[in-house]
Amino acid sequence: MLLTALVCAGIASLIHVMIFALESLLWTTPRGRSVFGTSAEEAAATRELAFNQGFYNLFLAVITVVGVVLLALGSIAAGAALVFAGAGSMLLAGLVLLITSPGKARPALIQLVPPLLAVGALLAALLSA
Repeated sequence: MLLTALVCAGIASLIHVMIFALESLLWTTPRGRSVFGTSAEEAAATRELAFNQGFYNLFLAVITVVGVVLLALGSIAAGAALVFAGAGSMLLAGLVLLITSPGKARPALIQLVPPLLAVGALLAALLSA
């Protein structure tokens, strides 16, 4: 179960690094605008907000990756705390998106399923140890 948790947490982190790139680096580009369905004017008007939001996603990914590394190195308590904090926040952010914007269910599920699996597998691994 621990390996499953590490893999799912890694996948969740990669997704959030991609979200960071889309929000902070590519927001006003045609690619970024097509992903989020914004016009050039909307993207320009919300660029600062998206830039900052992207960094939140990056920080969650970094927290989770550090936790994965610590768990892989045998530092169970610190690693688990960081994975629970990072992946748990990713999961909750995905739930907020799903609840507040039901029309965006697909991106919400992409954002929340891998961290949900990571948190569940990590909890199961810790409880069976």
